[in-house]
Parts: sequence; C-alpha cells; structure tokens
Amino acid sequence: MFERIDGLSLDVLRVFEAAARHLSFTAAATELGSSQPAISQQIKRLEQQLAVRLFDRVYRGIALTEAGEVLLHYVQEGLESLDAGLTVVTAQQQHEVLQVATDFAFAAYWLMPRLQRFNQLYPEVDVSLITSARDLASLSPEIDVAISFGDGRFKHGEAHLLFGEEVFPVCSPRLLKGQMLPLPPAALVNLPLLHLRPESRSRWFDWSGVFRAFGIAETPSPGSLRFDNYTLLIQAAIAGQGVAIGWRHLVDELLTQGLLCRACSGEAHSDFGYYVVLPERKRRQRLTGQFVEWLQTELAREAATP
Repeated sequence: MFERIDGLSLDVLRVFEAAARHLSFTAAATELGSSQPAISQQIKRLEQQLAVRLFDRVYRGIALTEAGEVLLHYVQEGLESLDAGLTVVTAQQQHEVLQVATDFAFAAYWLMPRLQRFNQLYPEVDVSLITSARDLASLSPEIDVAISFGDGRFKHGEAHLLFGEEVFPVCSPRLLKGQMLPLPPAALVNLPLLHLRPESRSRWFDWSGVFRAFGIAETPSPGSLRFDNYTLLIQAAIAGQGVAIGWRHLVDELLTQGLLCRACSGEAHSDFGYYVVLPERKRRQRLTGQFVEWLQTELAREAATP
C-alpha cells in the first residue's frame, strides 16, 4: 500500500507544491523560509526519485511539464485533504464529549432547559444525551454519568441523591376554569385522570398511590387516556385533556409558565428520588466532576427561586 510514496517526505511535496504554484524557486524559498539553492536541490532529488522531469528551465524562470501539472493537481488535493483531517482531529481534541444517560422525562423537563448554562460554563464539552423510557438497570461502557430514578441502591455505580420524589396533581388552567383553586384532594374522584402505564417493576407513583397518600378511599377512575410515555401524558395535560401526576422539579417550569397549575392541595412523598450515578469505571473524572457540581449548582439556584 502507498508504494509510490515510499521514501518521499511530506516536506519535499510541500516544496514542490510551493514552487509549482509560484513557478519560482525563489518565491517558494521565501514562503517556506528556505533558500533558493536548497529548493532547487530538493526539486532535483524529487525528479530523480520519480524518474520524471517536473519543471522545464526557461528564460528567467521555470515552467511545469505535463507530468508536473498532473502531479501538482494530486499533491494539492492530497495536502488539502490532510489539512482537513488534521483540523477535524484537532477540533475533536478541543471538544470532549460527555455521555449522559437518563430517562425521557428528566431529559425533557429538567435537564434540557438548563443545559445551555452548562455549555456556557464549559464550551469545550459537548453533552451527548442517551435517553430511555426504562429504568437504567445497567450502564453500557460508553456512559460517563447517569441520572436515574430509584432508592439509591444501584448495583452499577456510586449514587448521589439529587432530589427526593414529591408529586401532586396538575392540569391545564383551562380544565378547571372558573373554579376556586386549589381544589380539595377529594375532588380528584370526579376529575378525568391521565394514567401512565408503568412497567411491571416500576416504582413510580400511580393514581392509586396518590389516592392512598391523600386519604381518599375511592378507587381512581380508569380514565379514557393511558400513556406509556410521561412526556406525551404531560402534553395531554397541557392540552386540557385531564389531570396528570406532576413530579416536582420536572413540572416546576411548566407551572411557572402557566401551562399547568396544581389541581388540588397536598402532595405525596416517597423514599425514592433521582440520583446521579457514577459508573464504577473511573474515567473522565474531571468531566464528570464538573457535571455533578453543575447539577448541584442548578438545584441550589432552583431552591433559591421563589
């Protein structure tokens, strides 16, 4: 492979390209910080190696031979391609990629609205989000940090609590227009409820759990809409199609924007929450440390906001 360039140096090809472009050994020497005799000698050696004449020596200068014109085309193309490759590699070295795994809901409603501030702090770091609707029971090797819901006992890494689980009913203000808000919890019995179809091993709150926490003896209405994706469920709530279970931190911004409101008073808590999980493999510790510190700063900012 590459037999024809065996023994040729990149320097001599750059010398040839400069001389051919300027049609002057003197101008090439000036550009490359060399001397005219040195340039002439290198061109002579190149012609000997290739066994072909590249330049004709004419009155007061040089001219490319047909072979020289062909070689110039390919050398310029090759040098441009090489320069482009070096640019790409350099850019990749300047921008490190942090692989962050989490679920759709956390990514959409908490992380994404804040990531711009992380990018402003660390412009040299690109965050690659890997989302899943399932619990992160295991972490693939490329994951640098995960944000996962659970009880803090994760087999695949070291866990640090971000915030505990706190839920409350939310809906579009249009759904309860004209009523005095918040309603008493018992009013949920007569409201259309939006249900999330949980996985068999899911530990998320459902309406039965919310009713128990609120001391409501009745069974939640089955509702006409069920979802297997929390982001779709929240969009249905915003559209005024029913009442959803809202997780604090995830829906806070939607409440602030007035897209959702708290349907009734009270909230339910559990021993679960969102955790930052650092894989057992100690890699990219500086990057993951910066990311975890930024998460904590964002939570502090959130806590300080009325």
